[in-house]
This record gives sequence, C-alpha cells and structure tokens, in this order.
Amino acid sequence: MAQGPYVVTGASKGIGRAISQQLAAQGYPVVALARPSRELDEIGEELALCCPGSFAIACDLSQPNDIKQAAERICQHFPWIAGLVHNAGTIFPVSPLAQIEINDWSHSIDVNLIGVQDLTQRLMANMGGAQQSRVTTISSGAALSPVESWSAYCVAKAGLDMWTRCLAIEGAQSNISAISIAPGIVDTGMQSALRSVDPIDFPRHADFVNFHTSGQLVPSDEVGLQLCPLILNHSMEQSGQRYDIREL
Repeated sequence: MAQGPYVVTGASKGIGRAISQQLAAQGYPVVALARPSRELDEIGEELALCCPGSFAIACDLSQPNDIKQAAERICQHFPWIAGLVHNAGTIFPVSPLAQIEINDWSHSIDVNLIGVQDLTQRLMANMGGAQQSRVTTISSGAALSPVESWSAYCVAKAGLDMWTRCLAIEGAQSNISAISIAPGIVDTGMQSALRSVDPIDFPRHADFVNFHTSGQLVPSDEVGLQLCPLILNHSMEQSGQRYDIREL
C-alpha cells in the first residue's frame, strides 16, 4: 500500500535534506520545501527517483504568498498528508539585541515561527482523521537557554516548542500529533555561518570554532537517520513531548 506524503521544510541542505532522503528511502513521498536554489532542484530530482510522487517546491517561509501557493499545490496533489517536518530556520541576525535592525529581527521570527503556523494551518484540513498525521518541529538548546546575540533565534525556538505543545493539545481530537526534537550540534551551513560572524558581535564565537576544530559536530546524514524513527512512529501518547537526540 502506498505511503502518505511528508512535507519537509528547509529540505535543500543539512538536516532537512538528510531527513528527506531517509523518508523517501523508506517509501514515503516527500514534498521538499526551501528557498529557490540549485540544491533544491537537485534534491527534488533525487527524491522523485527514490520514491515516485516526491517533488520540490520553492518556498520562502518569510513570504506569505509563497506559503499560500505551496500549500495549495500540496493540498491539490495529496488528499491526505502523513506528516510535516518543520526544519527550516535562520540563525541570523547574530548581534546584540540593542543593535539589531527590527526588520532583521522580525524576519527571523517570520521564518522560524510564524511561517510554521501559516503553513501548518493551511495544510491541516488534509491531515489526521482515520489515520494519524505526525508533525515534528526541529528545536534547539537555544529554546531553553539564552545565547548572547541570538535573541531572535532563542525567542523563536522557545516559541516553537510551545507552539508544538499547543498543536498537540488542539490536534488530539483530529488524530494529529506534534513533537519537537533538539538535534544537538550538527555539521550544517548554520554552523559554518556562525564561524564567519565577527567575534565582536558574537561573544561565543570561539566556542563554535572549537566545536568544528575538535570534531564535535555530528554529520547531517547521521542525525537524519537518528531522527526518522520518531518522525515516522511517535504515538499520540508521545504528542506534546520535547526530545533531545543526545538522550535517545
């Protein structure tokens, strides 16, 4: 029997790409969302070859019209959606909160939090029912502990954890579950970007350089493999829980 599809945001690179590859390899069609890029085109082609029915959609989560068009296409193509993986995010702006341009701070909240609500709300009519639909949000240690110069990211991730808990409560009667997972310190483009930030703006810059030079960063492929069992199999009883991959 054909599997229902998963929608994965931030699917062109890093953790999102690895998760998409794992889901497709296990027979789940994947709708890969990310900003337009060659990498998005490539992963769309790869996923379609691996699991027929998969495709990519260019979608910037800071743009409501992009979200609307992507959701309409997904809902037209799939009467029922097995799950969502909210992985897309931006670490920027990295700067003391007293110095950040409000438009940059707001953009971070749009991508990391508001876009999650917008996309999910537009897809919910095609989720749940007779079969459980599973929503997974990719969290961060920054949701629990403040980091200097990460105010927008910390606030958004903390909000995303609470959003997940709210969805778990409200989705229970519709057979829609929601969990969040913190993936640890992963070797992604975000880590590379942090190493390029001016240390004057980011007091913990040396720590993140050390994560890289000391070999503490975990490959995205390994993290994707670890995350998939929870993404695919978490129960309604587990809905609302926050997990740390390092404790699984």
